[in-house]
Amino acid sequence: MTTEAGEDRVLTIPNVITVVRLLCVPVFLWLLFDQHKRVEAAVLLGVLGATDFADGYIARHLHQVSTLGKVLDPLADRVLLMVGASAILVDGSVPPFVAWATLVREVLVAGAFLVLAALGARRIDVQWAGKAGTFGLMFAFPFFLMGHDKGFSLHGPIEFLAWCCAIPALLLAWYAAVTYIPMARQALKTRQVDSTSA
Repeated sequence: MTTEAGEDRVLTIPNVITVVRLLCVPVFLWLLFDQHKRVEAAVLLGVLGATDFADGYIARHLHQVSTLGKVLDPLADRVLLMVGASAILVDGSVPPFVAWATLVREVLVAGAFLVLAALGARRIDVQWAGKAGTFGLMFAFPFFLMGHDKGFSLHGPIEFLAWCCAIPALLLAWYAAVTYIPMARQALKTRQVDSTSA
């Protein structure tokens, strides 16, 4: 597999944004569990989720797409979503089935990608449905967190928004997970053909 010119770069604006997103995860946990500030923690998690498209947009428009970024960006999404969902589940602010449906899906997809990489199969590109599902869940969980704070004046409407985001996002996320199955099979077949002809 060839690397496009410039894709071996490490220090790029999108990669810096992604690293900053990851470094903010402990701040989110500190706000939620140490400071007990649900609204502030929710706002931070929502901002981190909203910047998901920022690094990709900047990478494409500034021609700063990198091999590291292709791995780091989805990794950051996985970490943010899994840590956020787990923490908000522990806090009791999200319906358990929403959190578990999210976590099980993330573990399965991440595990499948790791197995494919270990077997030497080509990397599977992230599907639009998976991206959209992740983006929706990145907002659903902060909304659930804010909606659970009865001291927040808009907790009722915010909780309604959480459900509006969570249901379609989960459907899209699981649809994407199912579509990865034939893609994974094809990636393995391609690997087998390549190894045979080598």
